[in-house]
Amino acid sequence: MRAIRVHTPGGPEVLTLEDIELPPPGPGEARVRHHAIGVNFLDIYFRTGFYTAPSSPFTPGNEGAGEIVAVGEGVEDLKPGDRVAYVSTIGSYAEERNVGVNHLVKLPKGISYVQAAGMMLKGLTAQYLLRQTYKVKEGDNILVHAGAGGVGQILVQWGKALGANVIATVGSPEKAKIAKKRGAKHVIDYSKENFAERVAKITKGAKCAVVYDGVGKATFPASLDCLQPFGVFASYGSASGGIEAFNIGLLGPKGSLFATRPTLFTFLADRARLEKMAKDLFKVVGDGDVKIDVSETAPLAEVARVHTELEARKTTGSIVLIP
Repeated sequence: MRAIRVHTPGGPEVLTLEDIELPPPGPGEARVRHHAIGVNFLDIYFRTGFYTAPSSPFTPGNEGAGEIVAVGEGVEDLKPGDRVAYVSTIGSYAEERNVGVNHLVKLPKGISYVQAAGMMLKGLTAQYLLRQTYKVKEGDNILVHAGAGGVGQILVQWGKALGANVIATVGSPEKAKIAKKRGAKHVIDYSKENFAERVAKITKGAKCAVVYDGVGKATFPASLDCLQPFGVFASYGSASGGIEAFNIGLLGPKGSLFATRPTLFTFLADRARLEKMAKDLFKVVGDGDVKIDVSETAPLAEVARVHTELEARKTTGSIVLIP
């Protein structure tokens, strides 16, 4: 079986395709033959060492979709032939892998493997941000940074479906068109405009109930100036670099603000919550409220090129690897 391996943290060149042996699935596990593998900025954090991998060498990737080919002892609810998708511990950049069944969800008939691999991590992230971290209500002003990115496009569409007035920031005119197409009411090119000033103008001084920020260093602390009193700053990524330590006292004079850094895996630790979140995601996709933009499918062997483009923030939507 072939898999991508990282022996030492570094640039895209450390991603090597190798033949490895995969043991049979253990108790509570299922062996999944991947039909599609999701690529996420999270994978870059592990590849570079920004996040520490649990072992070395390791196989990156946390998201995949495919068919169960074998199950381990004690597995009763899933069987060979079932179509499944997951977000789990690292190890998805491979033709096959063993996954704990507590991470697997069955795919509805109307959702393809490629769709699933392009939306599980990003879509479930959008779910916990929009429906749990700050529960968006009709009429809310919300700000979505990187509105043309993988998570950003889902946040924009889902936020609109919930009745929010969605303001999106992007880094180029081309990305502005994408965010607008996805349903953003207003789009700000932060490479040319002061986004905090534009938000104040757009909202006539009312500002936003929540800011969803997957960019990090480049958009902080200006994001705080986009929030109304008691507003929520929800940081979920660091595409431009991590947010450094800041004076928490800033939150007081800026309007008794809330700042949070949730992570998807905390939400997914509870099986019942995972199933509820996946059901919510599958419904908005099935109803057509959220369309999953898979901008590229690429062979597993081309993962280094894919990482290079993603890290340079030249991509939009989701990228999926095909083993």
